[in-house]
Order: sequence, then structure tokens, then C-alpha cells
Amino acid sequence: MTVVGFHCSHEQIDPAQLLRDVRHAEQAGFTAAMSSDHFSPWSERQGESGFAWSFLGAALATTELPFGVVTAPGQRYHPAIVAQAIATLAQMFPGRIWAALGSGEASNERITGAEWPRKEVRDQRLVECVDVIRRLLRGEEVNHAGLVHVNRARLWTRPETGPDLVGPAVTPETAARHAAWADGLVTVNQSREALQKVLRAYRDAGGRGPARLQIHLSWAPSEDEALTVAHDQWRTNVFDPPVCWDIETVEAFDVVGEKVSPEHVRQSVRVSSEVGQHAEWLREDIEQGWDELYLHFVGQQQSQFIDTFGEHVLPQLNPKEVTS
Repeated sequence: MTVVGFHCSHEQIDPAQLLRDVRHAEQAGFTAAMSSDHFSPWSERQGESGFAWSFLGAALATTELPFGVVTAPGQRYHPAIVAQAIATLAQMFPGRIWAALGSGEASNERITGAEWPRKEVRDQRLVECVDVIRRLLRGEEVNHAGLVHVNRARLWTRPETGPDLVGPAVTPETAARHAAWADGLVTVNQSREALQKVLRAYRDAGGRGPARLQIHLSWAPSEDEALTVAHDQWRTNVFDPPVCWDIETVEAFDVVGEKVSPEHVRQSVRVSSEVGQHAEWLREDIEQGWDELYLHFVGQQQSQFIDTFGEHVLPQLNPKEVTS
């Protein structure tokens, strides 16, 4: 049995509605949830970007689901603040929060006015941030002078057990690097071959913990409608690094997305009107070795997707609940 979770996309849905959606998803049979953490959406059409940490407190308090959040310490957030946020949620809701720590995207991080560093600098900064966060979660007083600076920081409120710090990776190279520090792996759907390379790179490098897969999908009663939704909402999200890392504004994403065809979107989003096809894709994910699946319906109206997958897809997968 595999955990099947619901992805909360703050870039597309306002936080009040998203809270209703995740509660609906729990009632429909989803057994976990995952949250983005953005300052900006990927397009004007998406049009939202609520503060993930406020939402997480409300969602954890009003559901029984475990939650993950993908965040980027080091520029928009000082690592001590990320550590404090994680520690507070973990103390309030033991065993129900994990955090994936990434190097970020310019569209969110450049808001501080600081220079957007080269990728190798961002990667090194992330390693420093992970070390700072872990030491704070252990109760140490932390001083650090490097790509981030910390002066006598100490967390006074901490959970009994530190939550997992997870490595987000799209490429095998990043997955292998994260294996040195991460308590688990999270990535997004790509081709079956690309996913296998990412998973193998993480495990071959000694990577421990659950392997989590976020899946962008579009379902509707008709194939045309499913593809129209995917193209409208997700055509600015189809670009490989470094494009997705380095574009700074919503307006620029919309410009580069203008000529993306609906068929091109299929390379990044699983599009089908057949629930059986979606179930088969998910079974293939499970067989490949992914421990937790997080389904992201890329449309903004979530109810029909939640009800349909709750009735027709989840029972085929027999999702298990997460135990702390």
C-alpha cells in the first residue's frame, strides 16, 4: 500500500478555498497532503499566492492529515526562521509535518532585492541552511558565517522528535547530492525513464527515507476539457531548468508560455479523461518504487476531481494512512 496525498497549490487557489479543498480530499480518502510555498504564481491566469505557513497551521488543525511543504531557505527566508516555523508546527502536530528544502526560484526569492546567485552558489547556500536548521532543531545555539549568517540563534520551542528534512530534486545529479543530508526524496512527474534515474541516483548515493512523487495531472469528463484545463493553467510550468529557476516575473512566464502548445503540455501533465488510465499510471509509479504519491490536479476547481478520484481511483490503489 502507498500513501496517496493531495497537493495544495497556493499559486492557483486562494487559501480559504484551498482549506476547504484539502478537508474535502481527506473525506474522499486521500491520506496525506503536500503544500507549495510561493510568493508569486507562475502566470496571471493562476492568480494567487497565499502564505503557506499560515495555511499549514489551519490545515493541520482542521484535518488529521500529515503535511509536507516545499520551501527554500537562504534568501526570502532566513534559515533560523524556517527552523522556527517547522519546529512550531512539529511541536503542535507531532509526526505530521515534513519539509522539503530546495534552492529556490528567482520568481520568489528576488523579492528581497538581493542578487540571485548562480546555481552552484545556491546549492552551497542550501547545504549551509540545512546544517543550521538541523542544529537549531537539536536545541543548539547556532553561530554561522558563510553564505548565510547566524548570530547566537536558539529555538526555545522544539518538538520532541525532529521532523524529516527532505531533498527536492528534478535531476539525478541533484538527487545524489541530497542523499548526503536528506531524510527522504521528493520529485515531480517526468518520463518513466527520467524518474527511474532520479530514484536510482538517490538510492545509489545512500539516500534514506521515503521517496515521494508529486504528480501534475488533468482529468475532466472529456479529453478536450482535460487538455484545455492543463494548457490554460500549466503551460508556463513546462520549462526545464534553468529557465524555471531564473525567470523573475509572472509577466515573463506568460510571454515565454504564449507559444506552448496543448500537446507540449502533455509532456509535463498527465492528461486523460479516463480514470482507469490515471489509475494505471499511478500503479506504475508504485511499482517503480515511489512510497508516497501526491496528486496535483492542475485545474482551479478541485471538487469534481476530488470526488471522482475518491470514488474511482483511490479504491484501486488502497492508499494507506501515514503513521507517526
